[in-house]
Amino acid sequence: MAIRPLLRMGDPRLLQASAPVREFGTPALQELVADMDDTMRSAQGAGLAAPQIGVAWRVVIFGGAVTPRYPDADAVPYTVLVNPRLRALRGGRESDWEGCLSVPGMRGMVPRYRRLRYRGFDQWGRPIDRTVSGFHARVVQHEVDHLDGVLYPTRIKDLRKFGFIEELFPGQDVRDD
Repeated sequence: MAIRPLLRMGDPRLLQASAPVREFGTPALQELVADMDDTMRSAQGAGLAAPQIGVAWRVVIFGGAVTPRYPDADAVPYTVLVNPRLRALRGGRESDWEGCLSVPGMRGMVPRYRRLRYRGFDQWGRPIDRTVSGFHARVVQHEVDHLDGVLYPTRIKDLRKFGFIEELFPGQDVRDD
């Protein structure tokens, strides 16, 4: 369909809570998902939330092929998740590096739940109910945060572990966000 411009940190639309999707399988929802997919793949992202392209709906996509931006991460199944709900499971939190297409060129050490259960629907209204861990859990939490107007830098506990990729990882081939 179309590659849409990505909003960047500082755009007030990224700080707004998104509205739930009320109707599934509509042409508008199908076009949004197709555009999100094109945009995510073009930017080599691990996921994308509708607000990142200026649409305040509770829709995220994530997964697919291993992205060059996270070459050591486990593969995550391609998923369209509408109106998601998350529940943390036992296992605590762990911190790891995150980047974001809306915060280009930067990375930060972000604590996230190790395990969680997420529920929601695909774009056709079919239910999704999964229990996940590791990188899969991290990606879901990151993308769903966007639906609530939260960008990952606000979750960083130690700002000494937040900065430009070239400065944090000198001489390493770490892809830009």
